[in-house]
Amino acid sequence: MKKINKNIVLIGMPGCGKTSIGNILAEKLGMEFIDIDKYIEEKEERSITEIFNYGEDYFRKIESKAVKEVSGKLSTVISTGGGVVKSYSNIEMLNKNGIIIFINRPIEDIIADVDISSRPLLKEGKEKIYNLFKQRYSLYKKYCNCEIINDIELNEVVNRIIKCL
Repeated sequence: MKKINKNIVLIGMPGCGKTSIGNILAEKLGMEFIDIDKYIEEKEERSITEIFNYGEDYFRKIESKAVKEVSGKLSTVISTGGGVVKSYSNIEMLNKNGIIIFINRPIEDIIADVDISSRPLLKEGKEKIYNLFKQRYSLYKKYCNCEIINDIELNEVVNRIIKCL
């Protein structure tokens, strides 16, 4: 496979598999992998949960700064936070050098195995996942170049992404 000069940007709900899929995809394509949430935690020297203690707006400002830094790279697989689509400027930056892939995982699968305690926006319980899905689904669909259903083994999901590229 020829070298991909663009970034591959993974968007989707918390728990849809962006980080796991991103790691496998980057390894398979010989690309760098960046998880924006981990990137933020390293730069801020605190957890996403701690940052969220200052409010979602505060977190979103930090997230947008991280998106700006990371989206300037090339040949990188980027796993975004689930709410990155809430800011159109984030999408504009990610789209400049990137191909945006929506990882669409059935909501029942997410609820069945997501550790809610590690996800600040989901602490209110499973109903919050449905509400976030309703708020964000149309944005994921609108901003992606390609939609991949994550309802099978991860290596097969990665193969679907590669076909889409």
